[in-house]
Order: sequence, then C-alpha cells, then structure tokens
Amino acid sequence: MTALAIPAPAKVNLWLRVLARRPDGNHEVETLMQTISLHDLLIAEKAEVTTLTCSGLAVSTADDNLVLRAAAALEAATGRALPARFHLVKRIPIGAGLGGGSSDAAAALRALASLYDVQIPLQPIAADLGADVAFFLQGGGAAIGVGRGERLRSVSLPRKWIALAWPGFEVSTARVYKAWDRVGGSDPNHLWLAAQAVEPRLAAFAAHLGPGWRMTGSGSAFFRECSNQAEAEASVAGLECWTAVTRSV
Repeated sequence: MTALAIPAPAKVNLWLRVLARRPDGNHEVETLMQTISLHDLLIAEKAEVTTLTCSGLAVSTADDNLVLRAAAALEAATGRALPARFHLVKRIPIGAGLGGGSSDAAAALRALASLYDVQIPLQPIAADLGADVAFFLQGGGAAIGVGRGERLRSVSLPRKWIALAWPGFEVSTARVYKAWDRVGGSDPNHLWLAAQAVEPRLAAFAAHLGPGWRMTGSGSAFFRECSNQAEAEASVAGLECWTAVTRSV
C-alpha cells in the first residue's frame, strides 16, 4: 500500500495588524506571512479506520488535533469515509505562533485528496478550519492575508535566514485576541501587548533575547531575520531555550 510523506512547514508573521473585532467574534487582520524550512512531516496511507500517532515533540492525538479535524471535515464535505493511518513527526513547537497545527491540517487535506482522488475544492474546507490552514494549503511562500487572514495575495520577497527561539510554553491565541480588545497594539505585531497581558513571562523572555527579535503570530515564539547562516547561528548561540536556524522558503 502506498504511503505519502508530506512536509508541513512552519511560518512567521513578518508583520501583523489587527484592524477591528468582527460581529462574528473573530478579528479583522492584515498580515504578511512567510513559510520557513522548519517543518513537521505527515505520513499517511489508506487504512480500515482513521488513526493518528506522533513522534518528536509532544502533541495531543485526541479528536481536537487539527489533522483529525481536517480529515473529519473532508469526509463531511465529500459525504464518504476516507479512513487513513496518519503518523506525525512533530518538530514545530505547539502554541508558538508558528502555524504548525494549521500546516499539519493542510498536509492532511492534501494527503487524503491524493489517496482517495478527491476532486472537490479544498480551499473552502481549509478556510473553515482556520485562516492559516488556507495559507498553507495554497502552498505557503510569502503572502499577505486579510479578513481573518484567509484572503490571500502572494508576494515575492528575497530569501533570508531566520533564527527562532521558543520559551517552552504555549500562549492561547483566543485569549490573546480577547486581550487585544482591551489593550490594542502597534506595529510590527499588534498582538505583542496583548500577549504580554496574557503571559507576563513573555516580556522577560524578549528582554533575554535582546534587540532585533520579534514575536510571531500570537506567540510565544520569536524570530530574527538574518542576512546569512552565520548571523542566524550567532543569534541563537548561548540561548537557554529551544532554538532553530531556518530559511524562508
């Protein structure tokens, strides 16, 4: 039986503006997203029943995992069972603003569409799962997202090396956006003040990193754009936390 191995890249928000709270409770945003070489790997093959196992960084394999939610959403849209055995090699920290779960969901949609020759459009399903899922499904790269972030316009950016640092704890996206309603924000990431209000440890972590670092998404990971690999490696040298050196892709 054929198995598919699909890379699921992370992303950083090079800038993120929150424009307003929408009547549906979501927020109107404008953001520039860039995929990077750090990635999870999703392995999928047909099976009698759908299962999910994981290795690498710890992640829940319960029904709320976005891989399983994506599979259920595609089954509902096609009106038929699409059982698969999934194994997720998890390398992207969760709850970090790097989009790992959303990228995994997009990979699951691609895998099932290929395994079962699904012909219906996948983008509406991805957008219902989350704005970042739509971004990853269209292929990543660099794109400006508006609305909830699901309306995308691809842009061309020069390739850069990117240093990553993650403090080892998650930040709730929903709580950060709720805090934004109280405290607002400013460029380059309008969620920075709100994230500190939700998780005060972020301010100390940012001070430890020093200048040139910015938070991605709603946190808790930070990134630093670098002109070459040596600069990126020097940026993370000596940091006592999870780090990675990646490139924009």
